[in-house]
Amino acid sequence: MTPSTRPRKDHLDALAVGMLLVCCMFWGFQQVLVKATVAELPPVFQSAVRGVGATLLLWLWCQWRRVRLFDRDGSLWAGLLVGCLFAAEFAFIYTGLQHTTASRLTVFLYTSPFWVAALVPFFIRTERLRAVQWLGMACAFAAVVFALREGFGGGGAKGDWMGLAAGAFWGLTTVAIRAANLTRLAAEKLLFYQLAVSTVVLILLSHWLGEPWGGAWSGFAMGSVVVQTVVGAFASFLAWMWMLGHYPATKISAFVFLTPLFALLFGMLWLGETLTLTLALSLALVAVGIVLVNKR
Repeated sequence: MTPSTRPRKDHLDALAVGMLLVCCMFWGFQQVLVKATVAELPPVFQSAVRGVGATLLLWLWCQWRRVRLFDRDGSLWAGLLVGCLFAAEFAFIYTGLQHTTASRLTVFLYTSPFWVAALVPFFIRTERLRAVQWLGMACAFAAVVFALREGFGGGGAKGDWMGLAAGAFWGLTTVAIRAANLTRLAAEKLLFYQLAVSTVVLILLSHWLGEPWGGAWSGFAMGSVVVQTVVGAFASFLAWMWMLGHYPATKISAFVFLTPLFALLFGMLWLGETLTLTLALSLALVAVGIVLVNKR
C-alpha cells in the first residue's frame, strides 16, 4: 500500500496511545537531558550536531528500506518550509532551556495543539473540533496563561516566551504538513525534509551566534548527544511522522500535553527542579484538556 492510499483513522487506538505514551515520556526526559548538557555544549550547536547524526541515520535507514527520497513529487517547496519551521522550533527550545527550567519550558512548548486545532480545520474540514473539544483546548490554554504569570514573578519570562515561540513553530509545522498534504509522502521522506533542512539552518544560526564549536567533550556530553540523536531526532520523530499519516492531527497533538508531566517528574528527580502550586494546577488543567479534546 502506498503512502497516498493508506487508511486514516478517526480516533486514537491502542497502538497510537502506546506509541504516544512512549514518545511523550522520552520527550519529557529529553528536555531535562538537554538542560543538563547546555552547561557543556552551546544550545544551537548541540541541536545542529544532533541533526547531522539523525539525518545520516535516516538516510541509511532509507537506503536499507529502499525509500526514494529524491523523486520529483511536487513536495519540494512545502518540504523546505516545513524544514525551516522545524529549525525555528528547536532553536527556541534549546536556547530557551538556558533561561528557565525544563519543566516550565515544556509546558509552554505544548501550546502547539492550539495552533493545530485552530488552523488545520481551515484546510481539513473533517478535523474540526466539537464544542466539548474546544472546551478542552480552553482548559489547556488557561493552564498556560496561569503558569506564564508565575514566570514574570520568578524572572523566567524570557524562557517562557521562548517556549511559547517553540510551541507555535511546532504547531505551524504540523499545520503546514497537513495543509500541503505532505502526509501522502512516506514518513521517512517527510522527516528527511525536516531533519536535513533544519540541520543546515541550525548550523548557520550557530555560526551566526558565534557559538564555540571546539573544546573537549565529556563522556556525558557525548552520551547525551547520542541519545538525543538516535532516540529523539530519529526514532521518536519517525514514529510521530507515521502517526500524522494515520491519525487525526488535532487529537494526537492534544494527547502530547502529557509530556510536561514527564518533564516535571524527570526535572525533579534529576535536576532538583521545584514543583510549585501554580505549575501543579496548570498541569492538572492540561490533563483535563487532554481528556476533553479526545472525547469522541
